[in-house]
Amino acid sequence: MKKSFLINASIILSLLFVAVPVEANNNNVSNALLRALDDEYKAYATYQVIIDKFGEIRPFINIKDAEARHIDAVKYLLGKYNIQVPANKYMTANYRPAAPQSIKAACEAGRNAEIANAALYDRELFPMVKGYDDITMIFQNLRDASQYRHLPAFERCIGFY
Repeated sequence: MKKSFLINASIILSLLFVAVPVEANNNNVSNALLRALDDEYKAYATYQVIIDKFGEIRPFINIKDAEARHIDAVKYLLGKYNIQVPANKYMTANYRPAAPQSIKAACEAGRNAEIANAALYDRELFPMVKGYDDITMIFQNLRDASQYRHLPAFERCIGFY
């Protein structure tokens, strides 16, 4: 609870520091932000599909709400850097993720997605935004939420089911 509050508080504080739109001066920043948003969109849609199939079960309902906050944080950055915010294509029939066959398989899929999410930030996104402290801070918060909050929740979920 305390860590979640700190993560959310740091995201909010970072949003308050600079509200004036600026231009991203390279394609890496734009690509990193759009890639981060796409990954958060996909996670949100995946957890929604699971909830649609199995009902409002934990940890999916909590983590889906967290993904919505992650999406909002990335959308804020896109707005700040004057980058158009695309719609969530994963909420459409052509891109909607398939639901796993069981709750345990859903928990395993969630675990794997959170591991991949943290790796995406570490291997691809952080290097692309080097020198952009505001983006780096929010990306760090998003990565930490995946690694230290969502991943343990899914590991508990696997053990429960």
